[in-house]
Amino acid sequence: MSTKLEVTTPSEREISVTRRFDVPPGLVFEYHTKPDLVGKWLLGPPGWSMPVCEIDLRAGGRYRYVWRNDDTGAEFGVQGEFREVHAPDRIVNVETMDGVPGKASCTTTFTKSGDGTLFKLTMRFESQELRDGALESGMTDGMSMSYDRLDGGLKEVRP
Repeated sequence: MSTKLEVTTPSEREISVTRRFDVPPGLVFEYHTKPDLVGKWLLGPPGWSMPVCEIDLRAGGRYRYVWRNDDTGAEFGVQGEFREVHAPDRIVNVETMDGVPGKASCTTTFTKSGDGTLFKLTMRFESQELRDGALESGMTDGMSMSYDRLDGGLKEVRP
């Protein structure tokens, strides 16, 4: 498995994102679930910040992220609800994006792989049209930049 983000479309309604990290699953899980850590790496392209990062990590708990373009002040948000939380292996949630119709069901797994972690996010949209819209939005390019940033941060704290 590559240490670069791999994006596939396993079905007409799904996007699957995988990446390998050279740290244990618990550390990758922590960087996905603690607001002070998420806000450092989940930023997308340069010039964006995350002024809102709220995470209530439990089944039934909610989360909200808001990104701001630091030059224009434009904002974009994502929010959702956790359906399952099994630390440090799996998270299932449902999310919506500001200004985008529909919702996505997301399953994220953190699987031990040798000395590292195989991260996998599967997003299942309500229709192929919504999935294709997400792909066309540039979302996966921003995710790739964010996960590169995460990898750099993890290298600094690698046990």
